[in-house]
Amino acid sequence: MKKNLFLPLLFLMAFGFSSYAQEALFRAQNIISPEILSDNSVTFRIHAPNAKAVQVTGDFLPTVKMETPMGEMDGPGKANLTKGENGVWEFKTQSLGPELYNYSFIVDGFSTTDPSNPFLIRDVASATNIFIVGGGHADLFKTNDIPHGTVARRWYDSPGLGMDRRITIYTPPGYENSTEKYPVLYLLHGAGGDEEAWIALGRTAQIMDNLIAEGKAKPMIVVMPNGNVIQDGAPGEGSKNFYKPQFMIPKTMDGTYEGAFEDIIQFVESSYRVKANKANRAIAGLSMGGYHTLHISRYYPNTFDYMGLFSAAIMPREDATGKVYNDFDATLKAQMDNGYKLYWIAIGKTDFLYDANKEYIAKLDAMKMPYEYVESEGGHIWRNWRIYLSQFAPRLFN
Repeated sequence: MKKNLFLPLLFLMAFGFSSYAQEALFRAQNIISPEILSDNSVTFRIHAPNAKAVQVTGDFLPTVKMETPMGEMDGPGKANLTKGENGVWEFKTQSLGPELYNYSFIVDGFSTTDPSNPFLIRDVASATNIFIVGGGHADLFKTNDIPHGTVARRWYDSPGLGMDRRITIYTPPGYENSTEKYPVLYLLHGAGGDEEAWIALGRTAQIMDNLIAEGKAKPMIVVMPNGNVIQDGAPGEGSKNFYKPQFMIPKTMDGTYEGAFEDIIQFVESSYRVKANKANRAIAGLSMGGYHTLHISRYYPNTFDYMGLFSAAIMPREDATGKVYNDFDATLKAQMDNGYKLYWIAIGKTDFLYDANKEYIAKLDAMKMPYEYVESEGGHIWRNWRIYLSQFAPRLFN
C-alpha cells in the first residue's frame, strides 16, 4: 500500500506552528509589564534581545518642551531601560501618584506599544498603552463593583449637515427599568477627537458611574457627539471606513457645527426620557469642544443653564465666518441677561491657551458676567480634562 507522506508532514508542520505560537504566547505571559508594586512604583519590561537601546516614554515622566501643530507644548519625557541577561529590558519608576497614565516604548528609535499590555487607547492617530495607579481621584477612573450605566453608539439624522451621524450616549444605571426623566450633559471633544474620545480617553462612563454611586452627581444622560462636521462617524466607524485620523479637519471651527447643534438636541429629546428645559441642560467641552461650548451656549442663549469650558480654545480664527460668530458681545450679553446657574472655566497653568483664557476672563469681568474659575497644574492634557469632568459633573442639576 502506498503511504501518504503528506498527512504526517502536515501534522508536523501544524505541531511546529502550534508549538511556536504557544511558546510566543507563554513567553509574553511570563513578562509582566507594567507591574504596579505595593509602594505604587511601576516596573516596565519588554523582551528585545537584539535591541541596542530601549526607552519608555509616558506622562508619568517629567515633561519636556516639544513643537506641535498648535505651537510649543509640554510633552512626555523619556527614560532608558536596562537590559538583563535574558534579553528582557527593565525600568522601574519612583512611587507614582494616583492617576491613569499612558506610555509606549522606543526600541532602537522605533516607537511601539507594549506587547505584554493589551490595554490601549487612541488619541488622534497615536495608540498608547495605559495603566491606573489607584487611590484618590484615580479611583473614579476604575470600573468598580457598583451599578453601571449603558454606553450606546447611535445614529441620528442631521438635516443641518445633510447626513446621518454617529453619536455616543451614556445613560445612567437603572435608566432602562425606570420611567424617570433625566437631565442631559452634552460633552464635546477637542481637535482630532470624535465621538469615541470622551468615552475612551476621558473615562466618562467610569467617572459617571462612580460619582452617581457615591451620591456626588445626579443621575444624568451624557451625550458625546462628533464635532467634525465632514465626518458621519469616527475613523473606522463611519462610511469612509479605515483611514488615518487627522488633528485638524476642515470646517470644525467655522460655525457649521454650532449652527447645526439643534439637530443633536432634537434627536436626544425625541429619543430619550429627558427633562427638556434649560434648567436640565448642560454643555461642556475640552479645547476645541470648549470653543464650541462657548459659541453654542451664546448662539442659543436661553438653552443651557450650565456651561463648562475645559482648556477652551479661545482664539481668533480666519475661517470663523459663519453667522454663529456675528454679534459676539451682544449675544454673550443676552446669555448673561437670560440668566444661568453655572459658567465654569478651568485651565492648567502651563496650558498654551492659558493667556487666551485669562483674556476672556478679563472680558467677562468687564461686562460683569458671573463665572467660576479653576486653575490647575499641568497643561493641555487628558489628565486635566478627566479631573475637570469629575469636578464639573457634581455641580450640575442641583
